[in-house]
Amino acid sequence: MPKVKVNDIEMYYEVHGEGPPLLLLHGFTGTSQMWTTWIPDLKPHFQLIIPDLRGHGRSTNPSKQYTARQSSQDILALLNHLGIDRFNSMGVSSGGDILLHLSTKYPERIEKMVMDGTAHYFDKQLRQGYRDFTPTEENWAYYRQIHHYGDDQIELLLKQFHEMEHSYDDVNFTPSDLSRIQAETLIILGDRDKYISVDFAVEMYRSISESYIWIVPNGGHAVTYTHVDDVKKGVVDFLTGEWEEE
Repeated sequence: MPKVKVNDIEMYYEVHGEGPPLLLLHGFTGTSQMWTTWIPDLKPHFQLIIPDLRGHGRSTNPSKQYTARQSSQDILALLNHLGIDRFNSMGVSSGGDILLHLSTKYPERIEKMVMDGTAHYFDKQLRQGYRDFTPTEENWAYYRQIHHYGDDQIELLLKQFHEMEHSYDDVNFTPSDLSRIQAETLIILGDRDKYISVDFAVEMYRSISESYIWIVPNGGHAVTYTHVDDVKKGVVDFLTGEWEEE
């Protein structure tokens, strides 16, 4: 799969299938490999664009800095390189933060958007989550499988994750900001998400004019990874427009 020079990084990305473009964005410390179980269901309907975000997986990050704002510009440069103007999108956790930057700044470019486990600003609960996260041995073993530049890369990602506790201007979208979003939007959140309360999903739902909200019972953070079988059909139906016919 190819890499492309965007801004100051080399970005790894995969393309699968044909049809309308669908951008898939993983969460922080994840990679494009997080979407493996989704590809067979989405590929028949879309051309899937699946990158590794700045500093993740096979993508580089020579600046050693990370913001969702900068990452959104990386993604925009990738889409422009591929000649993609209007697209559908799905982002999990921090991947959804990137979509918030894109959909509020370039609202005409996104047709449909799915956000799972995404906060539009960082409150005390979320900041505590950034501060307290400590990877287990199982986490480390998995990180070593998906990140290709060794433990130094993983340690930098964890450092950047912890530093988000002190970030105030990167992800800070008001209801007025959200009202600029034109994309038909599906907001998904597990009702047991330890980082993000249901109130966040409700506020986004009320602020985005054409939006739907799906609270997944007994779901934690990033249910599109942890509860794939429970949410996959609904997400595919939303993206393809099938559920509008029911």
